[in-house]
Amino acid sequence: MSYTIDIAGAVAELGQFDAIIDVRSPAEFAEDHMPGALNWPVLDDKERHDVGLLYATSPFEARKLGAALVARNVARHLETTAADLPKTWRPLVYCWRGGQRSGSMHWFLGQIGFRSRQLVGGYKAYRAWVRDDLAALPERFDWQVLCGRTGSGKTRLLQALASEGAQVLDLEALAAHRGSVLGALPDEPQPSQKAFDSALWAALRKLDPARPVFVESESRKIGRITVPEALLGRMHGHAGCVWISMPEEARVALLLEEYGHFSADADAFCRALDGLVELRGHARVERWQAQARSGEWAGVFTELMREHYDPGYERSLRNHFKGLAQALELPLADGSPETMKAAAWALLAG
Repeated sequence: MSYTIDIAGAVAELGQFDAIIDVRSPAEFAEDHMPGALNWPVLDDKERHDVGLLYATSPFEARKLGAALVARNVARHLETTAADLPKTWRPLVYCWRGGQRSGSMHWFLGQIGFRSRQLVGGYKAYRAWVRDDLAALPERFDWQVLCGRTGSGKTRLLQALASEGAQVLDLEALAAHRGSVLGALPDEPQPSQKAFDSALWAALRKLDPARPVFVESESRKIGRITVPEALLGRMHGHAGCVWISMPEEARVALLLEEYGHFSADADAFCRALDGLVELRGHARVERWQAQARSGEWAGVFTELMREHYDPGYERSLRNHFKGLAQALELPLADGSPETMKAAAWALLAG
């Protein structure tokens, strides 16, 4: 029986492992990891730094120090997290390159009798697999893109479609950002690019190619996250489109709800608007900032729609999304749950 497994085999058997154990340091794990992985570091961030520093002058001494630290850390995991696991427990273990760190944990688990498997090539092999898959997977699906001006309810409709059983890909949820200059979520930082890629990869793998997938129109960047070129290409050139419209008053009301957190932090709103100075000029941005500081939220969002978001927006969409010329038009009265549910039903009914 082989006690190692390559990335192709690991991906094919992902659902059959009882756990995926990432033994890299907490900082490495935080940047990105295999979906669902648990972090059992055999070296913490400081220990990894110290061993690496020593390795530059004395590889032998570094290995001695590393071995002692790894042994102690593995013992701690075995005495705590692994203490009550059954003999039949079958984990997949990986580190950065599939070398000594995962090899140490894998060896100890195997000596105990657990059905451990070590990932050949480690995280680097996984990352290469994700990059290749993100270039290929988007071609498998029938994409239906929800298009519309800012505040027209695209995200709410996408969520309503998901609630009614449709297949959706919510890129803004994966990126933890609403996609505009004001799109940063309160108290929720964006993931790293690699972590976004992993989450997107996991989401794409769950989709059924036999059913359409609804997605919101996005630009290349969602905050600081870049949408993979292959997915953008499919959305832009090989997708059906739905054009969503909503009266201006209802759009303003929706934006006031979506961005209501700014009412308690006008300074944060004003800092975000600083990013529009180059495009819209100091005088206009300062006027919007003054409105926000005086609590004129409906007024500032109305002006932002009319003077920033709407000019050229539809033209830009039509230049990028070829399917928009034959788009189904879907007028919405407002952003209420009832309206969104009815619109979702209408779309799914065909």
